[in-house]
Amino acid sequence: MTFKEETIKSEMVYKGRVLNLRRDEVMTVSGRPSVREIVEHGGGVALVAVTDEGKIIMERQFRKPLERDVLEIPAGKLEPGEDPFEAAGRELAEETGYRAANIEYLTRYYPSVGYCQEALYMYLCTGLTKGETNPDEDEAIDIYEYSFEELCGMIDRGELEDGKSIAALFAASLRIAKKEK
Repeated sequence: MTFKEETIKSEMVYKGRVLNLRRDEVMTVSGRPSVREIVEHGGGVALVAVTDEGKIIMERQFRKPLERDVLEIPAGKLEPGEDPFEAAGRELAEETGYRAANIEYLTRYYPSVGYCQEALYMYLCTGLTKGETNPDEDEAIDIYEYSFEELCGMIDRGELEDGKSIAALFAASLRIAKKEK
C-alpha cells in the first residue's frame, strides 16, 4: 500500500502567465515534515499529424530553456477551460496550417510527476488538408515532414530529444500497428 502525503501548509510562491510555483509542506511516511515544490501548469496538447503519404509533420523552433532550436511535434497549451480535443484542432491549424479530418485521442501524459502536475493530451491527426499557418505572434516555427523510420533513427542517434515527441510517436505507433492487424 502506498503512503499518501498529507499537506500541512501550502504557499503560492510565484504566479505567472504560463505556470505557477507552489510550496507545500507535507507529512512524509517517516512522520517528519518535508517540503515539496510544485509547478502548476494548465496542460496542453501534443499532436502526431500524419499525411496521406505517411509523413509526420514536425516543427523546429527556438526553445529558450535550452538556448537552441528543437525538433518536436506540433503542440500547445490549453486555454483556461478549453477542451483538449478542440485545442488539438486549433493548435494543429495555427502552427502547421493543416486541418485534420480525423483527430483521435491517444493518451494523457505527465512529463514530470516529481514536481509538476502538467498533463499533455496526445492525439493522432490524419486526413490532413494543407492551409495557412497562424502562429502566435511570438512564435517562429519551421515545418518539416519525416517518415516514422527517419524519426526513429533520430531518436536512436540522440537527435530527437523532446520528451513529448518521443512519447507521442511511441503511442501513435502502437495505435497504428493495432489498426493494421
